Amino acid sequence: MTTEKIGVLLVDDHALFREGLASLLSAEEGIEVVGEASNGLEALEKTRKLMPDLILMDINMPRCNGLEATRLIKEEMPHVRIVMLTVSEDDQDLFEAIKSGAEGYLLKTLKARELFEMIRGVLREEAPISRAMARKILEEFSAQARRQEKPDFPHEDLTRREKEVLQLVSEGASDKEIAARLCISPRTAKNHLHNILDKLQLQNRVQAAAYAVKQGIFQKDPQHD
Repeated sequence: MTTEKIGVLLVDDHALFREGLASLLSAEEGIEVVGEASNGLEALEKTRKLMPDLILMDINMPRCNGLEATRLIKEEMPHVRIVMLTVSEDDQDLFEAIKSGAEGYLLKTLKARELFEMIRGVLREEAPISRAMARKILEEFSAQARRQEKPDFPHEDLTRREKEVLQLVSEGASDKEIAARLCISPRTAKNHLHNILDKLQLQNRVQAAAYAVKQGIFQKDPQHD
């Protein structure tokens, strides 16, 4: 029985890096590099033609950088998943990537095995993001929450179970981990997350985690239904 491969588009202006990464990914079972691009505009064109499952996107590139390319691609093809793969640890790049719709933010210092797992994880709707960058998100939105008076927000419409799921998402838990913690199936956990995103009008679980921290809604342990 054959397993459908994950189609990956590589976007980076360094040809040598692209070639090395393409060789690495192609050797991994279940992953196929369907194309490469050297800038954001080329990435948009290649995405239209190739319809990859996932784009690994650098940030600093000529003509059109990765942040702008992410916005353009997400506006036209919101189903395509994009993960930033960059050397930039700049807070502003991280926050702009999330606002642009990126599903994850990884540093080029990560190990090959970690990259493979995170590629598979994003297709399970998990958020591939390094612990260091996740910490920056939490710190930034916690600081914003302290600086601002909070008006009413749609999280008040969440059920107690959805708040439990949101709390675990904000702690970086996967669907499988949420299911184990709450004694529910992974499919049920995923359904709860979809409902949360719909109610909060958010795009992905990274934004959901950031929202939870910003609003401080997980500071008290939610009670089970």
